[in-house]
Amino acid sequence: MPVFAVLEGGDYVFVSFAMMAGVLLGLIVMVLLGRARRGTLEREQASRIEAAKAQAESIKAQAQADATTEVVKRREQFEKEISQTRAEVREEEKRVAKREDQLDQKFDAVANKERSVDLAEKGLAEKEKALVEKDREISDIVAQQKQQLSRVANMSVEDARKELLERVEKEIDREAAQIIQKKLEQVEETAQAKAREIIGTAIQRYASDHTATATVSTVDIPSDDMKGRVIGREGRNIRAFEKATGVDVIVDDTPGVVVVSSFDPVRREVARQSLEKLIQDGRIHPSRIEELVAETTKEVNKQIQELGKQALIDANVRNVHPKLVTLLGRLNYRTSYGQNVLKHSMEVAYLSQVIADELGLDGALARRAGLLHDIGKAIDHEVEGGHPQIGADLVKRYGEKEEVIEAAGGHHGDLQVAHIYTPIVSAADAISASRPGARRETLERYIQRLEKLEEIAGSFEGVKQAYAIQAGREVRVLVDADNIDDRMSAKIAHDIAKRVEEEMQYPGEVKVTLIREVRCVEYAR
Repeated sequence: MPVFAVLEGGDYVFVSFAMMAGVLLGLIVMVLLGRARRGTLEREQASRIEAAKAQAESIKAQAQADATTEVVKRREQFEKEISQTRAEVREEEKRVAKREDQLDQKFDAVANKERSVDLAEKGLAEKEKALVEKDREISDIVAQQKQQLSRVANMSVEDARKELLERVEKEIDREAAQIIQKKLEQVEETAQAKAREIIGTAIQRYASDHTATATVSTVDIPSDDMKGRVIGREGRNIRAFEKATGVDVIVDDTPGVVVVSSFDPVRREVARQSLEKLIQDGRIHPSRIEELVAETTKEVNKQIQELGKQALIDANVRNVHPKLVTLLGRLNYRTSYGQNVLKHSMEVAYLSQVIADELGLDGALARRAGLLHDIGKAIDHEVEGGHPQIGADLVKRYGEKEEVIEAAGGHHGDLQVAHIYTPIVSAADAISASRPGARRETLERYIQRLEKLEEIAGSFEGVKQAYAIQAGREVRVLVDADNIDDRMSAKIAHDIAKRVEEEMQYPGEVKVTLIREVRCVEYAR
């Protein structure tokens, strides 16, 4: 049952009034408490404000004291800097004053020099004027003398000039011949002995067997019956053989011999070995020919590679491009005047090293250049041009040094020499090619070389006769003693030697011996 249900009417009013009074009393108490708390806060805030003001005053006083100290310090520093700057300014003023004094002295010296120069120019002008007058007088005198000489000699000025030039030219020729003779004598005194010593040492330190080989490949045939089998029915076997090998097979009436001919020495070697195998095997027909030729080609290519490697080992040359190794091996089947080119290259390599060692140069580089100097002969039948240029292009393409490139291209004197190794290789090449038994030359080429040598020597003015002797290694020249004196004889011999060097190719050297002889004959009757 609700509480208010039990109360009576008067009691209900009393209770309501009591509750309202209680609420009112609570509100009054809360208001009083709030006022008391606000007063406390205001007092605390006032005290804090006073403390902050006191602290601010203290900070202000401290800042003023610090500022005063800093001002004093800055003022002292500023005064010190001003004093130092004033001292520097005074020093600079002194230096400026000193420089001004020096400049004044220099200006005075320049002014004095200008006055001296003016005086000198005036003197030079007067001297120049006097020289002009003297030159005019000399010109007049020379003109008068020319007129007098013309009247006395009955010669014009042009004739006199021509005669004078001819005399001067003859005197210059005599002096040039005399100078050439003296220089040659001086060079021969030192260079000839040294060159002979170096070349003699090189030849003495290296010696090998003669390297001449035949240039024609022949295959022995055991019987005429076998020769007929090589030819085949209606020549089918020999045609198949020539087609497979790329060579010409010459079968003539010569008993027991078949000749294999080709401009390519490697093809010729493949053909020779293949033909020998066919004869030994006995089975000769087109299919067997193609099989044996293919097999022999592989074997020869392998032999070429092995020969190139062995040549590098024997010559102690390393780091050579594989293509150059193959080309070196091909040189074993290449001949020049009957001389095996690979053996010749080995000789040149050894001789080049010996000469370079004697001269204090790099023997290994000279040996490398000597070994590769004729590399162009391996493909000179496939590429247009001479073997020196072909060889130079090859070694350049495969990364050889400039010295090796120049030696390959210039060992026959075709290029202007820039490295000492080129003449070394040329000398070694000449030694290897010219020693007895090294080469064989055809009679026709031999006669042509001798005729060319005599033709060059006989083309000079004053030469009466010229004879090539000692297999073309010396030319004897007879001159007209009435028109050629001793000095001119030395000059003509020198010019003949230069012409021979420029226009001919020959192994070793050619000696030019010029003879001027005067014969006086009288008869007593």
